[in-house]
Amino acid sequence: MPTDCIPFRDTNYFSSLICDYLDEHQELQPFYNRFPKLENFKDQINEKATSYSIANRNVLVSALKKQYEHVETSKATFDNIALLKEPNAFTITTGHQLNLFTGPLYFLYKIISTINLTKELKAKYPKHNFVPIYWMASEDHDFDEINYFNFKGKKVRWNRDASGGVGELDTNGLDKIFETYSKELGQGQNANFLKELFNSAYLKHKNLADATRYIANELFKELGLVIIDANNQDLKRLFAPYIKEELLNLTSYKAVSQTNQDINDLPSNYKIQVNPREINLFYLKDGLRERIVKQNGNYVINDTDISFTESEILEELDTHPERFSPNVIMRPLYQEVILPNLCYIGGGGELAYWFQLKNYFKEVKAPFPILLLRNSVLIKTPKQSEKLKKLGVSLNELFSKQNDLINKQVKRLSTIDIDFSPQKEHLQKQFKSLYELAKKTDKSFLGAVAAQEKKQIKGLANLEKRLLKAQKRKLNDQISRITEIQNQLFPGQSLQERNLNFSELYLEFGDQLIQQLVLNLQPLKGDFLILEL
Repeated sequence: MPTDCIPFRDTNYFSSLICDYLDEHQELQPFYNRFPKLENFKDQINEKATSYSIANRNVLVSALKKQYEHVETSKATFDNIALLKEPNAFTITTGHQLNLFTGPLYFLYKIISTINLTKELKAKYPKHNFVPIYWMASEDHDFDEINYFNFKGKKVRWNRDASGGVGELDTNGLDKIFETYSKELGQGQNANFLKELFNSAYLKHKNLADATRYIANELFKELGLVIIDANNQDLKRLFAPYIKEELLNLTSYKAVSQTNQDINDLPSNYKIQVNPREINLFYLKDGLRERIVKQNGNYVINDTDISFTESEILEELDTHPERFSPNVIMRPLYQEVILPNLCYIGGGGELAYWFQLKNYFKEVKAPFPILLLRNSVLIKTPKQSEKLKKLGVSLNELFSKQNDLINKQVKRLSTIDIDFSPQKEHLQKQFKSLYELAKKTDKSFLGAVAAQEKKQIKGLANLEKRLLKAQKRKLNDQISRITEIQNQLFPGQSLQERNLNFSELYLEFGDQLIQQLVLNLQPLKGDFLILEL
């Protein structure tokens, strides 16, 4: 299939922090470990191998086998789970919320980036094995972020009361969503696949974690994807020493606060993604997930009457480690403690908060993973490509803000010159001689000349705007076609991948959607992919 690509910076959709990281700006180097290049994985492998024990591997594999007991998956996935017991096996990980029916399209891109990187690493380091991991964010509690997906310009929303970790939410009410969504899908082979996928996931599983695992497994099991739900007592027990450190010494708060100050001191004015709390843990129990806060020497569960002394909370940790849930600051450490992980693949926002954590990892003596920006893709059809060619719109222009794109195209299509820059330049030359004259008189005349120049420049600018507006009316047909195709490819004037649900494209392309993404996504290339299907 035809492909093209443009640099992330040229899309204007990615922060200066991410673009500077991709360009390996020197001032960012203190905030990550190794840059994502194939040759840098050699040292990452050696570092992780010395810190990840066989005992941890056994606990991980045992937990995964239990989670897959009632999951029909592929030999490739079962083989990958078994491989994790071996000291030469490592993981590449991505994570994602439990969005209804996967949420935005980039869910696919995250996982395929992860799978494809394991293939590249196996080719480069054949003596080692690399397992792709999808980490389900089952302990998240922000239901409003995940209870919908977009389909054909409409929100498919699951309205209900929710509390606690979203992974344990029952799937009640999704039968009504299924009825509505099925009608929107219509008929045909691809529509039937999507109906069966939704029905089997949400109407045949009791909670959101199991339903999400089912979907991800159905889509990617033949590619060996391993799905982990880290809300697990045995896995939490491996993390218990770090939880104890957090409770007693507020380690993450101190380390991340210092890093945030270091980032704020940089000349580039990067935005801080997350701010640490004194204790970056939640208490998780019976539909409850609330912050742990320290008050008057005791550990209090926010907005409840639950309270522990120091000895009591340490006893609770020893007895019930599964009741302690890391927040956004500590979750990355939890991941790296329980997995033999080399690299985390995430979006720009995710990488931004990972950059805040390197010093914290150093404090607790944990290897910091390689950080890789996930692949981004714009998918278009041959028909859309032909339209763009006829309209004379380039790929780079397509990524412009709509008003900028329209103005540029009007100026290009217009038979008259809408750019008044020569007139403005001529006017400024005339006023230059007036300024020379004004210098020979008093200051009041100098001010009058400046005011008149400003007035006339503004007048020319207004005339230019009115002429542009008039030409837009005259060229309305061409402008309408340009805006129509941009709206198709950038729904809501945002990136396609952040808006569409995969099912909208699967309905059109079927199995080719994932197959072509697997063939074309190159996780280490570092460009935004445009793929024609």
